[in-house]
Amino acid sequence: MTNRSLAGKTPPTTTRLTGLLAGLALGAALLAGCSSEGASTDCGLDACTVTFDRGVDARANILGVEARLVETQDDVATIEVGGEQLSLTVGQQAADVGGLAVTLDSVTDSEVKVRIARNGG
Repeated sequence: MTNRSLAGKTPPTTTRLTGLLAGLALGAALLAGCSSEGASTDCGLDACTVTFDRGVDARANILGVEARLVETQDDVATIEVGGEQLSLTVGQQAADVGGLAVTLDSVTDSEVKVRIARNGG
């Protein structure tokens, strides 16, 4: 009978668990890769909903571009996405900007909610 020592070796279960945790941490970092000022974001892999606060310089960096609330008037919001300005109304078909589909979800007295998605996502 051979008596083997496990000294210096990591058990396979520990290695798999470490890999799983590292993968989960990387996924969370990718989803949290957005930043905002005067706005909140709710992002998935291919789309983000950005809720801009009205009355402040509101902007968010999501999906590799900056989105900024320029102005609102009644139910029309002017949004700048990736340097291009769009005037959108609630219910309007998505506008295409550099491979992104931009939709105005809602406008209230206190906030403007916009959905920005990769085309096809």
